[in-house]
Amino acid sequence: MIFRKAIVYDLPEIVRMLADDELGSKREQYEDPLPTAYYEAFQEMENQQGNQVLVAVENEQLLGFLQLTFIPGLSRLGMKRAQIEGVRVDQKHRGKGVGEKLFKEAISLSKKENCSMVELTTDKKRKDAHRFYERLGFESSHDGMKLHLKNPS
Repeated sequence: MIFRKAIVYDLPEIVRMLADDELGSKREQYEDPLPTAYYEAFQEMENQQGNQVLVAVENEQLLGFLQLTFIPGLSRLGMKRAQIEGVRVDQKHRGKGVGEKLFKEAISLSKKENCSMVELTTDKKRKDAHRFYERLGFESSHDGMKLHLKNPS
């Protein structure tokens, strides 16, 4: 298994995995061709320093991914942190250590970027994911809040 930064060619598989669960099926649009919004968002991420989709690949097959963003900040004496979100492992590869190896790679990259903390977001309904993250050493420390804005387009 190798880890690399996602390329535009990976987008259909990434969107397929995003849509392949109870929550994602309600908010993603996996279709052929993919909606241009996914390509536009990917290009914006490519243009933004410190924001990437990290993919796990084996035999040219995408096994899983996560979005990893490095965020400089002023609080905590100018601490830099890493943010992980959008974690997915293809259903047929779950339980094989893909997610754990993907997280270890993300944490290693975060250390190389001099981050002092790795944070992640996870939906409160994803109880299995919570147990997985806790097993990796993550602790529930804050409640997140969202304000949904009307789509500007």
